[in-house]
Amino acid sequence: MRFTALTKSEAHSLPMERQDGLDSSGSQRGESSENVRCQVIFPFLSFSIWGILKKCIGLELSKITMPIAFNEPLSFLQRITEYMEHTYLINRACSLSDSIERMQAVAAFAVSAVASQWDRTGKPFNPLLGETYELIREEQGFRLVSEQVSHHPPVSAFHAESLVGDFVFHGSIYPKLKFWGKSVEAEPKGTITLELLKHNEVYTWSNPFCCVHNIILGKLWIEQYGTVEILNHSTGDKCVLNFKPCGMFGKELHRVEGYIQDKSKKKLSVIYGKWTECIWSVDPQAYEANKKAEKKGDNKKHKQEEPDGAENDDADDMPEVQETVSVVPGSTLLWRIASRPAHSATMYNFTSFAMSLNELEPGMEALLAPTDCRLRPDIRAMENGNMEEASQEKERLEEKQRAARKERAKNDEEWSTRWFQMGMNPYTGSQDWLYTGGYFNRNYTDLPNIY
Repeated sequence: MRFTALTKSEAHSLPMERQDGLDSSGSQRGESSENVRCQVIFPFLSFSIWGILKKCIGLELSKITMPIAFNEPLSFLQRITEYMEHTYLINRACSLSDSIERMQAVAAFAVSAVASQWDRTGKPFNPLLGETYELIREEQGFRLVSEQVSHHPPVSAFHAESLVGDFVFHGSIYPKLKFWGKSVEAEPKGTITLELLKHNEVYTWSNPFCCVHNIILGKLWIEQYGTVEILNHSTGDKCVLNFKPCGMFGKELHRVEGYIQDKSKKKLSVIYGKWTECIWSVDPQAYEANKKAEKKGDNKKHKQEEPDGAENDDADDMPEVQETVSVVPGSTLLWRIASRPAHSATMYNFTSFAMSLNELEPGMEALLAPTDCRLRPDIRAMENGNMEEASQEKERLEEKQRAARKERAKNDEEWSTRWFQMGMNPYTGSQDWLYTGGYFNRNYTDLPNIY
């Protein structure tokens, strides 16, 4: 992926998408100087957007046109492809003979799937209806295809499969974004299904909530929280992972704690660590004994030191991050995050995997479906550092999508998905978008012209 970095002075001079009642800087006409000082910092860009955001409190952001400065140069279809960065954990699960060890590997994979969001404060582009993305990684042993199957509500469906027939990984995601004044919360509606074909096992789960703090003022920081339940439908084993909110003094920031239990609810293993760093497993008795010993030490420490409870009304200060996990003796390492490239901070805090997702290798353009994200002109312009062109192209594509929707309504036509169909997930009993096959046959003659 190529990036053209902008200087701060260049970034300040970039135009924004015009909104009703907004001037060219994005400020509400006639708004107070106090509101004008409210700024949001995204990679390379800094400007006042309070005139837009103050109208959005409590609303779902997918229904609101936002300035391109909020974005990172990837489509949401590419963002969900980042689940596959740690495919080696699925391959490890396939190779293990013990069902509890397989669950540990799957749990580590579920945590690793959200790890790329650490410090990723840019918003991926909303996929256009009918947009697709494919990725083939022979060295990691998988291929993936995804499609935007619905626009209102926005639903992205994906299907990945092992190149040697070991697993199938699929799901449909409906991300609900809401603005709450100082933060944006993402609710990850949708179910993820992993099938380990060799072991005839099926696992399902949903991702935790994600919150970006200090949208208006202060340093942006990301928090994941909520309970993730991974169910092995074949054995009845369950892994319950608690992504902990940071708490008043930030002691729990980034922490994940949970356990694996069998169908009789007997705890067999404890899972702990940080989704930004590493995940470990240990025997439940060893974990509880270590926890009691730590609590005794903490009580003595708190008697000597009282924490400072001062609050900042203007920003939710990010707690000081302690980057090491206290490892319980006898623990087994399940996963450790890979270091990001040295230049990641100037490239939207992307991982090496994310940086590769928009690559167009020689000859690839002739092979890809014409609806593939790599061919989106607004994303490509943003990646190349041409923000004005990116904003204009984003507006053009959205207008083209609206016109096509009006034309279908006028002719009483329904949108037809190409690679996925709504059906019943046989493992959860709920409705899901399921892959119908045929994408990699490369027959793209009747795909819509969305770009």
